[in-house]
Amino acid sequence: MLRKNQGGFTLVELMIVVIIVGILAAVAIPMYQGATERAKASEAVAALGTIRGAMRVYYAEHGTYVNANFTLGAQVTNGNVLDVSDTDLLGRYFSTECYTFATAPTAAAYSIECDGAASTATYGSEVATIVRTIDHNGTIVNG
Repeated sequence: MLRKNQGGFTLVELMIVVIIVGILAAVAIPMYQGATERAKASEAVAALGTIRGAMRVYYAEHGTYVNANFTLGAQVTNGNVLDVSDTDLLGRYFSTECYTFATAPTAAAYSIECDGAASTATYGSEVATIVRTIDHNGTIVNG
C-alpha cells in the first residue's frame, strides 16, 4: 500500500542544498586559510616589535645603528649586542635563525627580516612561505 502524502525532499531540493553548501565552502576555505596564515605571522610581527624596541634602546645609547655585528644577513642576536636573547625570539612557528638584518644598517636606518623558511621551531614547516620585514620607522612589510 502506498501512502498519498509521503514526506521528504525531492532530488532537486537536495541538489540545491548541495550546491549552496559547495558555494559556501568555496568562499569560506580560502578566507580561513588566509586568517590562519595571518595568525601565525603575528608571532613574527610581535618578535620584530621586540627587536625594534631593542634597536631603539641601542640607538639611544650609541647614537647610531652601526655595529660590527649588524651586517647584512647576520642574526639579530649575533654578538649579544642587543638586549634580545635567543629564548626571546623562540616561538611555536619562528626561531632565532629567522630574524636577520635585511640590509647593513646605516647610522640612522636599518631593516630586519623574519623569514619563516629558516625556522627550526616545532611547527616551522607551517610558516616556510611567510616573510615579514620591519624598518627603523616600524613599517612592517609582508614579503
